[in-house]
Amino acid sequence: MTDQHPSGQSAALTYTSYLALDEVLAAQRPRSDEHDEMLFIVIHQVYELWFKQLLHELAHLQHMLEKVDTAHSVRTLRRALTILKVVVAQIDVLETMTPRQFTSFRARLDAASGFQSAQFRELEAVLGRRDGRMLEPYPQGPARDRIVAAMSRRTVFDSFLHYLAGSGYDIPLRHLNRDLREPWKADEDLQRVLVQVYGDDAGPSTVADLLVDLDEGMQEWRYRHVKMVERTIGAKAGTGGSPGVAYLRKTLFHPTFPDLWAVRSRL
Repeated sequence: MTDQHPSGQSAALTYTSYLALDEVLAAQRPRSDEHDEMLFIVIHQVYELWFKQLLHELAHLQHMLEKVDTAHSVRTLRRALTILKVVVAQIDVLETMTPRQFTSFRARLDAASGFQSAQFRELEAVLGRRDGRMLEPYPQGPARDRIVAAMSRRTVFDSFLHYLAGSGYDIPLRHLNRDLREPWKADEDLQRVLVQVYGDDAGPSTVADLLVDLDEGMQEWRYRHVKMVERTIGAKAGTGGSPGVAYLRKTLFHPTFPDLWAVRSRL
């Protein structure tokens, strides 16, 4: 319903109303009087906004790839990469908080943990992760449904393969028609096609390299996140009993697009 002035005219759109700033700026609700809790909340809320935008950009990227639109695929990937750099850089701000400052309000977090970020799990699924354990922290509801849906449809790499097929490359049909609920497995036949893609040095090779950049950016995020957590809580369990650094270390150095890395030694 449109807001109305007493005169009956619609209220004019303002900067505050367009951005819903009253709601956004009222969404920080510290549970202690500790100075540093506000920073902790703001940083994580901003993360979630960037995760939302990354999901928005990657959905558009998949649409552009499947339309075999190289120019818009490249532009969208470059935007996603720039967002990812900002996400990584925000860790510098969080690292201004010392372990003692975090400990001063940590107990107030109860069971809340970044491990529960449904949007990050959805992002992982869009990029190719297929792991039923991802669903364990989420009860039945919209968040769980979004992750399940993402694990049941094409990944970014699947869309890339359709893009290559639409660009005239001989992508094996078993890959184009694969069971999308299963994790991707690196394939030498596909890697031979990727060698050809790079040899042609055209639009598809640019898209492939930007996907490598995206993969590298995700790995950089994971590494910086692990080190930030380690310097803040050491080897302690995470909030809410999450596994903490021990689990996060296991996520390091696992490529999202393994074929794009494996093919480097053939070029």
